[in-house]
Amino acid sequence: MAKVFDSITPELQSFIQQQHLFFVASAPLTLDGHINVSPKGLGTFRILSPQRVAYLDLTGSGNETSAHLAENGRVTLMFCSFEAKPCILRLYGKGQTVLPHHKDWHALIAHFEVEPGMRQIIVTEVHRVQTSCGFGVPLFDYQGQRDTLIDWAEKKGTVGLEAYRQTKNLISIDGFKTPLAQDQVTDERLLTDK
Repeated sequence: MAKVFDSITPELQSFIQQQHLFFVASAPLTLDGHINVSPKGLGTFRILSPQRVAYLDLTGSGNETSAHLAENGRVTLMFCSFEAKPCILRLYGKGQTVLPHHKDWHALIAHFEVEPGMRQIIVTEVHRVQTSCGFGVPLFDYQGQRDTLIDWAEKKGTVGLEAYRQTKNLISIDGFKTPLAQDQVTDERLLTDK
């Protein structure tokens, strides 16, 4: 049975904080654009208020969510219980990408542990919270987070990560510019104007 809430209640906050994994879904407005769903872990999710959440986004092979948010802002975050009491929780909202030089970066990054490879923070203003039964979700035992992404980022180093982002994170698979690409254009204009 689905239940709808206006905001994240204390009980739902507790449920979210117990989950080791969440999923992010976004899509462009075009009918032939690709819908993207990404799994996220590593303890990167934070509840900032009953209607505002954020996650620290680490460098990866794509940057679809960020491109979609720049185009239309629509995002859904999903948590589901793989242990004990079944439950699926979806947070529907409007999101935005906050880059390291953004005016809100320092206030937001204070909520997170600094991780190698961090590229941006995704902030979502939640307008609908919905739970459903989760009876069809299988039971799994949590064994721990993988170190692979963190190790990879440490080996790449700052220069290597920047080069990787320049080749893999500026354009979505549908050809939309991500905020990283838009930021690059702004930086180039500032250099040209000097």
